[in-house]
Amino acid sequence: MKAVCCVCEADVTVPEDCCEGELVICPDCGTELEVVSLEPLTLEEAPQVQEDWGE
Repeated sequence: MKAVCCVCEADVTVPEDCCEGELVICPDCGTELEVVSLEPLTLEEAPQVQEDWGE
């Protein structure tokens, strides 16, 4: 399956057996993308993991 990177609009290949929430890397810009929908296939920039400092 193919989708478009939301950052640089490059074609991104996603495995056929992927599921929502899976992370893929854009081959052009290196952005980590999250599969947010399979129908239609939609990618968004993955959230950055932040330290919660125990709060």
